[in-house]
Amino acid sequence: MYGGKVEICGVNTSRLPTLTSKEKRELLLRSRAGDMEARERLIDGNLRLVLSMVGRFSNRRENMDDLFQVGCIGLIKAVDNFNTDLDVEFSTYAVPMISGEIRRYLRDNNTIRVSRSVRDLAYRALAAKEKLSVDGEPSIEEISREIGEKPSDVSRALEAITEPVSLYEAVYSDGGDSICVMDQIRDEDADDDLWLEDIALKEAIAKLSEKERRIISARFWGGKTQMEIAGEIGISQAQVSRLEKGAYEKIRKNM
Repeated sequence: MYGGKVEICGVNTSRLPTLTSKEKRELLLRSRAGDMEARERLIDGNLRLVLSMVGRFSNRRENMDDLFQVGCIGLIKAVDNFNTDLDVEFSTYAVPMISGEIRRYLRDNNTIRVSRSVRDLAYRALAAKEKLSVDGEPSIEEISREIGEKPSDVSRALEAITEPVSLYEAVYSDGGDSICVMDQIRDEDADDDLWLEDIALKEAIAKLSEKERRIISARFWGGKTQMEIAGEIGISQAQVSRLEKGAYEKIRKNM
């Protein structure tokens, strides 16, 4: 029976069972109705998900068995709290639950200790933030008013319990391409089409020869004439013109 801790010593993880989406759905419905056998099968069938998440923290020099057990707590919480009425894949809900549980464990067991008073203030602020989030994302000032503390103290407390995360840290991988933190972030002020075109243009220019890049740079960013460029690099204007036209063709083809 699964409780707050799962022992994995001696378990051959390569033999862990897997479930189809249909099987997961049926087991979730049965588990929600109180079927404990379905609940255990659902947990067993998603242990690979926990293994996948634990692997993302392998560079932390933590005991992998401990992290796996903590991750299983997150999985169990996901199983017990998943809303089957929503049109959402179970893994979409379970991944942040598992990751969050592991991060809390690492944060609370960090060698850089945060004082009890600061942590208490941070947790009160997080509780207030969740309460105020009903009407949108609350500001530090709103959270501070809610708990009767100075904004500067609240801000410092929240920063003290926050662990920096790399934009390239994988959030989830299921045998295919990994989903990174950067993939989950959006700049609302950016135009995606312009952003993608800019990347494509830079990549296309990078494929040009050094002389072609120099000519394109001087023409468009330096505002120079073909004659001026010819004098700088020691070739004729006709050669500059030919190289420039060839560069345009390469850029169009590469984009």
